[in-house]
Amino acid sequence: MKLKPSESLKIDAFSMRIGDVQDVDLDRLHALSLSVGWPHRAEDWQFLREAGQGFVALDEIGRVLGSAMWFPHGASFATIGMVITSPRLQTLGAAQWLMKRVFDKVAERDLRLNATRAARRLYLSLDFQPEKTVYQCQGVVHAAGSPGVEKADSEVRRLRAQHVPAIIALDAAGFGVRREALVQKLFDQSVGYGLFDGSALRAFALCRPFGRGHVVGPVVAMQDADAIAVVRPHMADHAGSFLRADTHMESGEFAAFLSHSGMPVFDTVLTMSMGKRLADFSVGGPAAPMTYALASQTLG
Repeated sequence: MKLKPSESLKIDAFSMRIGDVQDVDLDRLHALSLSVGWPHRAEDWQFLREAGQGFVALDEIGRVLGSAMWFPHGASFATIGMVITSPRLQTLGAAQWLMKRVFDKVAERDLRLNATRAARRLYLSLDFQPEKTVYQCQGVVHAAGSPGVEKADSEVRRLRAQHVPAIIALDAAGFGVRREALVQKLFDQSVGYGLFDGSALRAFALCRPFGRGHVVGPVVAMQDADAIAVVRPHMADHAGSFLRADTHMESGEFAAFLSHSGMPVFDTVLTMSMGKRLADFSVGGPAAPMTYALASQTLG
């Protein structure tokens, strides 16, 4: 899409100017996400700033009134997230103005984002196409009972640094794009469990601090039982605490497991794409890794 970005935008009775998300104090970014009810802490914003790039919309006295970020993976793909405008500007074109700036930076890339209900009309107008619903599952968890793996030669173990190359490879197979730098960064801030057949990693789940508690993701596995096996230890680790997972799985054993463990569906967003669609919606049988839980709605 050919869109010419401008450096400033006249809105209502005042003007906005563009700024770099890296140059803004974290407390002002945190205040922006709080203004729309998003759970991101200042620490979550800092993680995203280290993982990606972005713009902010500033008024004449430097208040942050909007944001938009992108997270490139290689030369041909990026996810878009943290597209926020303060409530007073949400019908005045500020989000589209920010998105035009983002398009200028991600030209020629295939794009994916997760749209809230309020933002879907905007993304449809920008030629994003709907793909699949994301179910935001969250709540105070309790340790689940029955085991998730029946094969005698399978073992769930804590993931260590030497497993990162295998995690990156399995994530790429499930997601559809290699995200080496992001997965390494996620691993550094997470506790992870993997399902092994001997020395071969066949499923994994990472869990890190986020928002009101912790988020489980990404989770990549070849079948529901394997995904359950690597998420179950996180349930035990955080029993009695708030846990969240964002999944495309509407039904089946994995979705039921989340609900029965104290994480019912709280909300939904819609995955939308521009250009090539990726592989993580496949149901290609037991030999095809799938993304059972996203790293986050922002990161995919």
